[in-house]
Amino acid sequence: MNGSAAPCPHPFNMAAHVLGRAADRPDKTALAVLGADGAETWSYARLSGAVRGIATGLLRQGLTAGERVLMRLDNTPEFPLTYLACIAVGLVPVPTSAQLTAPEVTAISADIRPRLIVASPGVALPRDDAPVLEAAALAGFHDLPPADFAFGDPNRPAYIIYTSGTSGRPRAVVHAHRAIWARRMMWDGWYGLTPDDRLLHAGAFNWTYTLGTGLMDPWAVGATALIPAPGTPPAALPGLLAAHGATIFAAAPGVYRQMLRAALPPLPALRHGLSAGEKLPETLRAAWQAATGTAVHEAYGMSECSTFISGSPAAPAPPGTLGRPQPGRRVALIGLDGPVPKDETGTIAVHCSDPGLMLGYLDQPDETAARFQGDWFLTGDLGRADASGAITYMGRADDMMNAGGYRVSPVEVEEALAHFPGLAEVAAVELRVKAETTVIAAFYTAADLLDEDALHRFAAARLARYKCPRLYIHVPGLPRGANNKLLRRKLRQDWEAAHGHA
Repeated sequence: MNGSAAPCPHPFNMAAHVLGRAADRPDKTALAVLGADGAETWSYARLSGAVRGIATGLLRQGLTAGERVLMRLDNTPEFPLTYLACIAVGLVPVPTSAQLTAPEVTAISADIRPRLIVASPGVALPRDDAPVLEAAALAGFHDLPPADFAFGDPNRPAYIIYTSGTSGRPRAVVHAHRAIWARRMMWDGWYGLTPDDRLLHAGAFNWTYTLGTGLMDPWAVGATALIPAPGTPPAALPGLLAAHGATIFAAAPGVYRQMLRAALPPLPALRHGLSAGEKLPETLRAAWQAATGTAVHEAYGMSECSTFISGSPAAPAPPGTLGRPQPGRRVALIGLDGPVPKDETGTIAVHCSDPGLMLGYLDQPDETAARFQGDWFLTGDLGRADASGAITYMGRADDMMNAGGYRVSPVEVEEALAHFPGLAEVAAVELRVKAETTVIAAFYTAADLLDEDALHRFAAARLARYKCPRLYIHVPGLPRGANNKLLRRKLRQDWEAAHGHA
């Protein structure tokens, strides 16, 4: 599906690409941090100067190109500034969530062997002897003489991010400088992004979704990035969208859900919303459209390749689908013998020539190789393409359920039940109830226990019998990973362990 992207320039530097518009518009607002009492603004000149000043400060610590910098910074602008500063001079930043515990970051530090740790006060540090630079020192670097960009092979490592592994152990994903070049395909293929846009991302600075969609991409195109101040509740976001003239809004589905709990103010400047991180329920998309008069365009991707399937203002996704491969992407659905025909389910895969694809898992050649089948990188997610090329998400390959020999997507069951009155969230899981017997179960959250007979009738009216849950289990909340993805496997494991079927 679709063709190849234009090759990345050579030599290349990712940070230079992101800041490439700064000289053309030095006085334009690049970043505004939005608080209840106003906004802290950064012009493109200030942004570029701070990044290159921090880069000089880091080099003065004795660091050299290729060495790794572990980022333990909290939710402030210093996070993206330091990230770009490292990349500017050939250092390899490793951004991590401030919520990680000391044991978790100790394991990460043992993996990456950082030359330096940059840390905010109160953020857990690894239990090792790596040198630490306090975040307070970074502000003093802003006005240092600007470092020169280190240009080189676009295929050399630029940064490392961590992603959840199917084994339960986080994996270090190594990305090249060329990864930012691939994101150009998202400007039209997902965002509809222009230099005149004001993109408000609901996430924190130290979240990779915010880092890419909320900051790197707006800056690369010369737009304005708007980020809520730390601690801003979802209920305050509509007011910020209105007050600051946001033209594009980006968030995870859960944020949209929380915002829609109250009436929204008029948002005349808003053109559309963006969603990623997990599957966007169609009911939520429809509710946002009704409340604001704007569409939400969803994107599918992963830590190993960012996003590569989406709807966009120019090509909205057909209802119920993820959208189509972004122009320039090569995407296929792979079965046991290679790409499958349209209307058949296969594993969503991206061609290994994609410039956004990772270099590999750090020091894990076997695990890296296991994710490839021929020239295709396998995502582990299942999809089905229609005649137009639009792909319907069918769930994780290891989340697929079996009912009497039929394979059933949990997403299909969840979406059918999502309309039941009073039901807040639902997760469909295959549970082992006897040694040789499994059934489909629906774990759900709601203010109170729901009428189980009514749930059975509701499902039976919308799903083939073999797809209908046999059990309905009320839980206080559904488990989610650091990237907000639903952890169906944990629901299954916890329930089966509690009932003696593990």
